[in-house]
Amino acid sequence: MILELASLHIVPGREAGFEAAFAQACRIIAGAPGYLSHQLQRCVEEPGRYLLLVNWRTLEDHTLGFRQVPEHDEWKRLLHPFYQRPPAVEHYAMVASSGGPDDGIAI
Repeated sequence: MILELASLHIVPGREAGFEAAFAQACRIIAGAPGYLSHQLQRCVEEPGRYLLLVNWRTLEDHTLGFRQVPEHDEWKRLLHPFYQRPPAVEHYAMVASSGGPDDGIAI
């Protein structure tokens, strides 16, 4: 499993619009092959900053699968107008976890 971490900076005052657009965009990412789960987290100290955490089966499911399907254009159309700057995206592989047997598998 691969965790995609995308740091999102939203244009000030457009947070509510972004969250509404993200609610629509969820169906797009959730239908992508290799998608497992996601979370959208809003920063408490800086309300215009968000983290998008997506669990993918493989790195290629995100980089070659989701990013190259026609539906990705709709994802960008819905969300990119809200970005103050391009998202910073990184991918992580789990090294260790704590908790129950499902900890670290679904977020």
